[in-house]
Amino acid sequence: MEPVKRIEGRAVPLPRANVDTDTIIRIEHLMDADPAQLRGYAFATLRLRADGTPDPACPFNRDDYRDAPILVAGPNFGCGSSREHAVWALRALGIRCVIAESFGDIFHNNCFQNGVLAIALPAAEIASLMAEASTLRAFTVDLEACRVMAPSGHAAAFQVDAWRRQRLLQGLDDLAYLLTTAPDIARWQAADRTRRPWVWQVPACPSPRDDSPGEILA
Repeated sequence: MEPVKRIEGRAVPLPRANVDTDTIIRIEHLMDADPAQLRGYAFATLRLRADGTPDPACPFNRDDYRDAPILVAGPNFGCGSSREHAVWALRALGIRCVIAESFGDIFHNNCFQNGVLAIALPAAEIASLMAEASTLRAFTVDLEACRVMAPSGHAAAFQVDAWRRQRLLQGLDDLAYLLTTAPDIARWQAADRTRRPWVWQVPACPSPRDDSPGEILA
């Protein structure tokens, strides 16, 4: 996982409430893991009209916002079913930070597990950032300072769980962090083998009796 420290670039405005994970990536694409495929399927229900043609009103269809690393969204973003592909689809679009008033709990957790910074800000701040996103000027999200800098120079402070913040700064998911503690785990195991050797004894599995193959051994 790539570290997240400072994200700079344009922000995609998506002023819609309750954008669920099925809107971000449809269920029929959950078997796809290729980022190139997920990029094409991401937000398909918003990007395409009923006749299958691109909707020019959707910001994801505008070249101005292509590969923008920041998304400013409406409240309860990422609600609905738990699907990690929703975050993968965002990453496929180049998004590394989502700013919204609130998030679906599981989606919020999946963001941090997959290198996407999810920031919750009050509705008034979101409205201001949404308006500035339409100027097509660059934002700066500084995770070290916990601050969003809008193009106008307005700074919005945000809070993020200290544990999650540190892991994003270091580029560590759960497994990568666990591997960094391997020496500590080995030392604890060695000490525990000395302190409680009986815990580490693996009993031999009894062999079935030849004269009664169907007997259940006690």
